Order: sequence, then C-alpha cells, then structure tokens
Amino acid sequence: MSCVLIVAPHPDDEVLGCGGAIARHVAEGDDAYVVVVSRGASDIFPSELVENVRREAAAANKALGTKRMFFLDFPAPRLDSVPTSSIAAALKDVVAQIQPSTVYLPHHGDIHGDHKAVYWATLVATRPSSGFFPRRLLCYETTSETEWGAPIPGDAFTPTVFIDVSQYLSVKLAAMTCYKSQLAPNPKARSLASIEALARVRGSTIGVTAAEAFCLVREIVL
Repeated sequence: MSCVLIVAPHPDDEVLGCGGAIARHVAEGDDAYVVVVSRGASDIFPSELVENVRREAAAANKALGTKRMFFLDFPAPRLDSVPTSSIAAALKDVVAQIQPSTVYLPHHGDIHGDHKAVYWATLVATRPSSGFFPRRLLCYETTSETEWGAPIPGDAFTPTVFIDVSQYLSVKLAAMTCYKSQLAPNPKARSLASIEALARVRGSTIGVTAAEAFCLVREIVL
C-alpha cells in the first residue's frame, strides 16, 4: 500500500485528469488524497456557486474513494497573481503531512494560467531536499485546457506514461457526473462522451480498452 496525492488547480481537474487512476489506486489498496488549490474569487463567483461546486467535489471524490480532500482557497482564476512561494509553501505542508510516493499535477503547457502556476508551485513543493519528498511526479491532461496549449514543442503534452483504467472508466464517468455545474453537452470537450472518447484513444495507444496518459516529470529510485 502506498499514498498518492493529486494536485488540482480547481475542483473537477482531479477527475478529468486522473479519475481513473485514482479509482485504480483505491482499488489496489492505496490511499488517495486530493488538494484543490483554489477557491472562486468572491468578486467573480457568488458564494453559493462556490459552495455548490464543493459539494459536487465531495460527491465526486466519494465516488472515486478519495481518502481526504484539502482546500487551500487561493483565488481563482488568479493563481498566476499569487507568489509561487505562497502556493508552494501550502502544498509543501500537505506533502509533509501525508507523504505521498506519487504526485499527480497539471501540465505546464496548459492554456489556463492557474494550471501553469500550480505546476511550478508543485515542483517547488516537491523538490528533493532535506526531509520527505515524493519519488514520482506525473503531469495529467485536462480536457479543454491541455489541448489548447501553445503550439510550441516544449509546451506540448507528449505522454510518456500510460495507466490502464479499463476497469475504472465507468467510475471516472460516474464521478464526473457529480460535477453537474462543470459538465458540457456533447460534443464539447467536457462532455461525458468526449471524456470517454479520450480515455479510449489513450487506451488504443497501448492496446487496452481505456487508459489515462501522463508526462513523467521526475522519478527517483533509491
């Protein structure tokens, strides 16, 4: 049994990016934790909307089997205006508390500034130094954000790790169904049909029914 941490800029990123992997970790006896970095800025998002999304997040992560969710409450969509050191310090506290062996984080090439900010802050929070640090970092893809990154080779999402989630795709879709406020009708990227289609495409890459794809940032074998 091991412990994994999923770093999500916003509620629903954890399901979109690695909901299948979370369900698989849980089924295999691992403890899965999610940390949501942001809270909708009060001058943009009404408090009732924010609280509704958090209720949806609780239901979605219950469906996945997540052990616990952490909420850091930095302002969305303005994480790029928050000092990286502040977000990193908050994430480091969570990492020190649960000591995950693997951390899942957003991809640095995502078009959303919040995702970029969380990527860099997570790298700072998990860098190998004195004390505990996770051994493996994997970037996930978030539909409607990752595919619209700049057409620059260094920013492109080029997966190097694939996780077979054939047995857990239905769990991922059920969890995403809980995010009623975030879902979109087919054929938009955040429709259930599109989410399933991406999982099946990633699965076909490795010859399985469904998979999730990741970019390996770092792996340390001691």
